[in-house]
Parts: sequence; structure tokens; C-alpha cells
Amino acid sequence: MVGHRIQNKESLNPDYMCPCCSLLLRDPVQLIDCGHRMCQSCANEQQGDIITCCECHKKTNRNKLLVDRGFKKDMQTLLIICSLCSWAGMLNIYQNHLDQNHLNPSCDCCNQKFNSVNDLDRHIQYDCEKVTVDCPLKEFGCQTMILRINLTQHYLSEQHQNVLTNIARNLKSIFSNVMYNHLQISSQTTIDHRQMIDNATVQLQETDETMNILLDGVGALNDDMKRLSNESLYHKNALDSLAPGFSTLKLSIQEQNQCLDGIKINQDIMQQDVGSIEQKLNDMKRSSYDGTYMWKICDVQEKLVAAQSDKQTSIYSPPFYSSPTGYKMCLRLYLNGDGNARQTHMSLFFVLMRGEYDAILIFPFNYKVIFCLYDQSNQQKHIIDSFRPDIKSNSFQRPRSDMNIASGIPKFVLLTMLQNDKNSYIRDNTIFIKVIVDFNNMSKRLLQYALSLNPGLTISIQQTMIQQENQRQEQVLASSTTNVQTNQSMTENL
Repeated sequence: MVGHRIQNKESLNPDYMCPCCSLLLRDPVQLIDCGHRMCQSCANEQQGDIITCCECHKKTNRNKLLVDRGFKKDMQTLLIICSLCSWAGMLNIYQNHLDQNHLNPSCDCCNQKFNSVNDLDRHIQYDCEKVTVDCPLKEFGCQTMILRINLTQHYLSEQHQNVLTNIARNLKSIFSNVMYNHLQISSQTTIDHRQMIDNATVQLQETDETMNILLDGVGALNDDMKRLSNESLYHKNALDSLAPGFSTLKLSIQEQNQCLDGIKINQDIMQQDVGSIEQKLNDMKRSSYDGTYMWKICDVQEKLVAAQSDKQTSIYSPPFYSSPTGYKMCLRLYLNGDGNARQTHMSLFFVLMRGEYDAILIFPFNYKVIFCLYDQSNQQKHIIDSFRPDIKSNSFQRPRSDMNIASGIPKFVLLTMLQNDKNSYIRDNTIFIKVIVDFNNMSKRLLQYALSLNPGLTISIQQTMIQQENQRQEQVLASSTTNVQTNQSMTENL
């Protein structure tokens, strides 16, 4: 871990910057002997019991490190700008921002991905080979900016070696002057001063030996540079001989990538087609094609609470059809009411949908629509209501979008009837609503009979029973009419 990488560090007080990682201090610790601060993690990077200050190079025993909580607290209100985006805020919420918005950041230099921004910052600070860095001898005159991966090659360059040579010569000159000054002093001072000069002479000799070692190292580096130059030329020639093969391989890879892209496009199209087919199959499984539909609505109480809190005020039924090539329709239910009926009634509406066969159907839609809320007890006190479409309304014209505007019965059922714990319309948190598109203008008496039939019977059996009941009712009506006429005739004869 290193300090906080931010965009606006140049505008902050330098005291807030770690001299080791050059980033905003993270968990600052203070070196008692010199008073400077560094990141806790930067101090942990140094081995042993002695910590060297990165600013003044003074050494401090590790047990003299002070965790500077007061300084850290002062830093929490610093206004900083995120290193990865334009977010700005106080330091105390910066880590939360990073955790929420930059979960898997990548390095802009090498594109490597990381699990956290802290790992990314450490990578940039110490490891990334494609980051541009200063030469370590910048303060001695080597101003070159190089990629970290090229540092070793730079160390072998003539420019860098000249800087090393100049440093060695300057050090040697400085210590020579020191020796000369000490010799001058020795001629004018006591034996005690001569002892000091002797000590300085020993130190100067040791330094001179060090300088000679450095100069020998420069010579060795020159030899290494020549060797590496020869090896580089060999590798370049080898790469040149492989270049044609690489070009062919690159072309082959490009062709394969194009092929894969084509396959991916086809796969996406196929997935869309499969999704469309699955949706149609699901609709077909739940749909009916005879102008009627039985809608089972589960979790009624939860849906009612959602409607009351405006989280979801209405729900739609699956689509159903008047015939396999007929009108496409669905229902829209407001459990807590809609408009003026809100919080007093359950509102139920009919929705005309855009279908595949609309071009050959007759519009406006002009068939009576019947709604029935089923009584789930044996009493069969179903709530039945109906309406006839207003052919001037846009709701019943040919749909130009997926759905027309819903139209129906805003005050279908009083909510007080459903809120009664003993009501027989909600059982097991479920209600059943049936819709019938009445193409035959059934009488109210016949409608009552049709809705009393067992829904478990097949449609064909139900239709047969309805026809038989219709014939029976017509016969009863005809017989009743005949009796009335006979009675009238007898009365007239008397």
C-alpha cells in the first residue's frame, strides 16, 4: 500500500505529501528525531530497526516512530479530486468513493487490471514498467525522463555514466580540498590537531578507494554496454528474419478475429430470435384464443400494498386473443383504484394491443366486454359488470403502438368488500378475474348461467351447455308467451 493518489496534489500544502512515495499521506507517522512524516506503509517498506527519512536522510530508530493521529484527523477535511475521474470531495469519504465506483481499475500505461485502487497505486509507484520516471541522479544533473523498463539501459548510457564520473570527480576534489585544508591547519596547530588530520587522511584515503571502485564500475558498465549492444544487434537481426512470418501470422489472426466477430453477431441475432420465440411460447401457453380469459392473480395483499405506496399502481394480464387470427387484448388492474376511484374501488380496464392480423380486422373495436370477479365459495356470488366500447375513443381504434390507452370500469369493486376478512373473493391471497368479449350479445340471464359453469370443463363443452341453456330459456319464454296469449283470448271470449 502507498499514499493516496489524487489529481490536485500540487495545490495542497507540501506538508501533506509523503517524501517517500510523493503521494498524499496515508496513515501518517512522524519521525521523532527529525520531525518529518511519511506513510505508515512507506515506513514498513524499510527493513531493520533503523528508518531513514526520505526528506533529510536522517536515521531514526523504528521504536521512535509516532502514529500521528492528530495530523491524520486534520487531513480528513482536505478537498481532493479523484485520480481516476472528476469526483471531488473530502478525504474522509474518498475511500468510499473508490470502493463504490472503481472496483476493478486498470493501469492507463499497461492496461493491467487490479482488485482495488490501492493495488493499482502501488503498481504505478513501484512495479509498472511502462510508467515514465525520473533518473535517480536527477538532482546531480541527469534530467532524462525514461520508462521504468528502460532504466537499466539508461544506466549504461554515456549520459548517465558521465554524470556518475562527474559525481566521483567532484567528491574526489572536495575531499582533496579537505585534505589540503587539514594540512594547512596542521602546520599551525598542536599535536592534537595533527591527530585530527591523520584521522581525516584515513577517511580521505578510504573515500579515494571508493572513488576508484566507482570509476572501475564505470569501466565495467562500458564493457557491459558494448556486450549488450552486440546482443541487441543479434536479436534485431533474428527478429528481422522472423518478421515475414509474423506478418502472415498477424493476417491470419485478423482473419480469424473477423470470423469470430461475424460468429458473435450471428450468435447475438440467434439469441434475440430465441428470446422472441420463448416469449411467444410463454404467451401461447398462458393465452386463450376464444375471446375469454381467466386471470389468476397471486400475492394480492403484497400487490395491494405496492399500489397503496405508489411503487406499482397497476398490473397487466398476459395477452389473450379473440381467435387465432383475431384481436390481441389484455387487462389492466388497479388494485387500489385509479383516478376518482383511488382508495375506494378496484379499477379494471380493457386494453387493445397491436396484433399480427390487425390489417385485416375491422376497427373500431365494437364488442361488449364483460368482467367477472369470481366468488370462490359455493355461493357463487360473482361480481359481474360490463361496458360497450365508445367507437369514437382512440382506445378502440387500430393500435399504432404496442398498446392503446386502457378503457373500462373505474369503479369495478368496492375496496371495503375486499378488505373484509370474511370475503369470499380473496382466498389463499389469490383472486380470479374472467373477461369475456361478447360477440353474441348474451342476455343477462344466460350470462349468469355461463359464468356459473365449472371452469374446469373444456371450452367446447361449456359452449354446448350454453347453447342448450339458451334453447331451454327460449322455449320457456315461448311457452310463457303462448300461455299469456291463451289467457287473454279466453278472457275476451268471456
